Amino acid sequence: MSRLVLVPVFLYFLFAEDGHQSWWRLWAFGVFALASVTDHVDGNLARKHGLITDFGKIADPIADKALTGAALVGLSLLGELPWWVTIVIAVREVGVTLLRFWVIRHGVIPASRGGKAKTLVQIVAIGLYILPLPAWLDVVAVVTMGAAVVLTVVTGVDYVVRAIRLRARGKRAVAGA
Repeated sequence: MSRLVLVPVFLYFLFAEDGHQSWWRLWAFGVFALASVTDHVDGNLARKHGLITDFGKIADPIADKALTGAALVGLSLLGELPWWVTIVIAVREVGVTLLRFWVIRHGVIPASRGGKAKTLVQIVAIGLYILPLPAWLDVVAVVTMGAAVVLTVVTGVDYVVRAIRLRARGKRAVAGA
């Protein structure tokens, strides 16, 4: 839940004083990094103490999407990230969330290793775009975001396949009962 609370704080810092002041961008990066780290800490605590719940399996990805979505839209509004990148990532994220709800009565689709890798690369790429880096490092941000887009699409296809299989298994189980 802390990630959801930090989203408006992050956006305030990102857009402060026209969104291009280094000091505010560092603050925005700090809040984004803090919110991103809470995801990792929360997951570790849940696994360590056996507190993994179906609610957590659903709420965690939604919080991730709120944070990354806000960052992507914000960066696109500031003209620093092409809109097509934001749209591709947003369509995948919304699509996966809808898939999870589509199959929820048949089971929960937990985050895959690929999905976790996608999230990590997205966070690093977004962080590079938020930071006020020298122009010669732009290529690092672009390449990292390119990798994030590729992982986003590939893992999106994987979730579609997993959702179809889960739903089919659920329907077979109901028909066999």
